[in-house]
Amino acid sequence: MHISDLLNPQAIISTVGVIGVICIVFAESGLFFGFFFPGDSLLFTAGFLASRGYLNLGVLLFGAFLAAAIGDSVGYSFGKKIGPTIFKKEDSFIWSKKRVEQAGAFYEKYGKKTIILARFVPIVRTFAPILAGVGKMDYKTFVKYNITGAFLWVFGITLLGYFLGNIIPNVDKYLLPIIALIILLSILPPIFHIIKARREKK
Repeated sequence: MHISDLLNPQAIISTVGVIGVICIVFAESGLFFGFFFPGDSLLFTAGFLASRGYLNLGVLLFGAFLAAAIGDSVGYSFGKKIGPTIFKKEDSFIWSKKRVEQAGAFYEKYGKKTIILARFVPIVRTFAPILAGVGKMDYKTFVKYNITGAFLWVFGITLLGYFLGNIIPNVDKYLLPIIALIILLSILPPIFHIIKARREKK
């Protein structure tokens, strides 16, 4: 796989298969360096490929759901263990204080619901559970929102790809534009947030 293929959902899935997709969902949900994975478009494309018989839908859905839920719990545990020291870490290729601050502002605005809403926002979905751990959110409350968010994200986006693959004739022709639209929609919230934050500072 070429470096350019790392953000190409079809290339990723054709290389790693359904088990790889599940592992990537876990990494994006629970490991701070997994923020660069294209989670939304990956699940959508996996659902589409499942409609074509290339992937097992049941294994994909339940495997990705468990990976997302467990991944967030790992992120929570990491944040709770590391605590405030996480904000003192120097910037590097895979770590940026700005990303953490962005997730923090999102968390501050939406509170506990962030654990659900963040599932649909790239970067924020990786750091939100970590910040929930840093803030020592009650774990039972976290688990409730975590499972709900994991279910809505995985089943919603994956089944969208699956059903569109079944009902739209020659949907293959529209797959790339649809993926591009999903990526665009997923990055709009953080862009709007950044613009709003800059205006408020002025």
